[in-house]
Amino acid sequence: MQQVKGAVLKSRLAFVREHFGDAGSERLLAALPEADRAALGNLLPTKWYPFELGKRLDDAIVAVLGGGDRAFFERLGAASAEKNLSTVHHTFLTPGNPHGLLSKAETIYGMYYETGRRDYRKTGEKEAVLTTHDADTFSAADCLTVIGWHKKALEMCGATEVRMVEEECRATGGAECRYRISWS
Repeated sequence: MQQVKGAVLKSRLAFVREHFGDAGSERLLAALPEADRAALGNLLPTKWYPFELGKRLDDAIVAVLGGGDRAFFERLGAASAEKNLSTVHHTFLTPGNPHGLLSKAETIYGMYYETGRRDYRKTGEKEAVLTTHDADTFSAADCLTVIGWHKKALEMCGATEVRMVEEECRATGGAECRYRISWS
């Protein structure tokens, strides 16, 4: 069973609190089952948690706070990158070298997910492809956070006008999740 690090869940909750305040956080948590509320109340950043807990949290965020707009998760992914790459994972940043960050895709993936892997392929001076393979579970919301996270991380390395398109997605029937990235 796929699991995610508590840091992923904590960043989602921090985003909610920052953008929607205590009232938004309370509305969100009230929409979740009691067991989920208890688990989310005692998160440890380095501990593994069931992916399904994160999926239920994501679904509740969209339903309760996101107005049903799943693109909301790109913003959430960007906020997660900014928070984590400014603190505990700052060593992944390679200022002035976006490909340097992307070349660490497999290691970065392993910091957040327990199963599967993500590989990187340079396709041009300012272009690359990331592909996620063999993840036990997946969701469209999680893929959107991946896009938001990487766009923000690349900006933190100096890339501008970052574009990232998911060409294939397991959540929509694809064999893998593949992201084409370009920047100026």
